Amino acid sequence: MKISFDLDDTLFVSPETFKVEKELIFPLNKLFKERLRFGTKSLFHYIWEQGIELWIYTTSFRSEFYIRNLFRCYGLKVHTIVNGTRHAREVQGTKHQIMPSKYPAKYRIDLHIDDDYSVAQNGKLYGFHVFLIGPPDDEWVQKIIKEIEKYQLLHLS
Repeated sequence: MKISFDLDDTLFVSPETFKVEKELIFPLNKLFKERLRFGTKSLFHYIWEQGIELWIYTTSFRSEFYIRNLFRCYGLKVHTIVNGTRHAREVQGTKHQIMPSKYPAKYRIDLHIDDDYSVAQNGKLYGFHVFLIGPPDDEWVQKIIKEIEKYQLLHLS
């Protein structure tokens, strides 16, 4: 199984409105200013323990190097990163038809986690599975784990 996560307003959130993971120590907190939604660390560990490939799929143009190292500083591993640059090259490419902002099916991603309703609408239109999370929610990790388990049950039988 492959699962991907959006970054902005999904995993990277404002500490003014969301509970966040502990800030990185100086000077890392000056290099990596984004704050992770509280529960991200435990959720990522769970996903890796399950043998699930963990991807980041973002429209952001942050470099793969930057994203990978930010997660590394939190003690987290990411299997593969699709950023805005890679998406433009590999998904949109030279197609005349405008492709959706994210297209997890291209990478055979089974479940994409996002906060953007338009991504979920595109999922229905283009045939990929999106689970929406949004505003602060203390149950978000449990909801995603439940969605993973539901997907596994449906596809293992």
